Amino acid sequence: METIDIAVIGGGPAGLAAALYAARARAKTVVFETALPGGQIITTDWVENYPAFPEGISGAELGDLMYRQAETFGAEFRTFAQIESIVPHDLDFVLTDSEGAQVLARSVILATGAVPKRLGVPGEAEYTGRGVSWCATCDGALFRGKTVAVVGGGDAAAEEAMFLTKFAEKVYLIHRRDELRATKCIQERCFDNEKIELKWSRTIREIKGEDGKVIGLDLVATNGEPDEFLPLDGVFIFVGVEPKSALVAGLCDLDDGGYVKIDPNGLTSYPGLYAAGDVTVGELKQVVTAAAGGASAAFEAVRYIDDRLCSIG
Repeated sequence: METIDIAVIGGGPAGLAAALYAARARAKTVVFETALPGGQIITTDWVENYPAFPEGISGAELGDLMYRQAETFGAEFRTFAQIESIVPHDLDFVLTDSEGAQVLARSVILATGAVPKRLGVPGEAEYTGRGVSWCATCDGALFRGKTVAVVGGGDAAAEEAMFLTKFAEKVYLIHRRDELRATKCIQERCFDNEKIELKWSRTIREIKGEDGKVIGLDLVATNGEPDEFLPLDGVFIFVGVEPKSALVAGLCDLDDGGYVKIDPNGLTSYPGLYAAGDVTVGELKQVVTAAAGGASAAFEAVRYIDDRLCSIG
């Protein structure tokens, strides 16, 4: 069985930063990623709040730069590699992938991130990819000159609504409450955009379709007003995320939402197992915080391995 120092599971900003710090510390580091390196950031049109880029940078470019930097310092990337289990073995961990191949790692850094939540309403699954989307950057251009809706009230929903105005003729922002949760500066930009119309106090009963594509939404009022049918061509859903923590659910402590509990250095409740990024407990889910968490986790993982080797020696 192959033995490595640090297994990083996930290739988003947290995993890429962890890989950089671990490889630069001369630890044999392997990143296991189910897709291409970069994570969800590569679907983000523009990042304007990451340090060192005063004019902003595309998410795809930022993800590629982080990947190339980690690779330059010796991190190995195994893309389209799905880790199915992490099993403790003495002080190490045995990782098994979907093909049955196994790796022995002295330490593991979980950086699997989180995935968008579904509404769970009729029509959502049926019309996914045919008018229902969770990625405005991926699919926004398909709705040039059309009418779309964004569901949600946080930063992601408001930002994606503004992005969609680059293509769509009309963008409805549907929120179940009578005020947004997005930060004030983002709200202001959203309110000032003449292409965006707010649909306050509304939830979706059903996503309607015809001839294999979305034609509108059945909206339910939460404030006593009449329900309505909203004709449109597409709907983008941004109602939160779910942490991808199933791999360690029985191994370390999670909070009620399924997020991994860590100490300030990224250590979980299990020795040698670290976590960073959106999969961990924390309010601010941003590229900069994910990268910082990855760096801390890698630093501590390397020290953990070094301390073990010193005690043996």
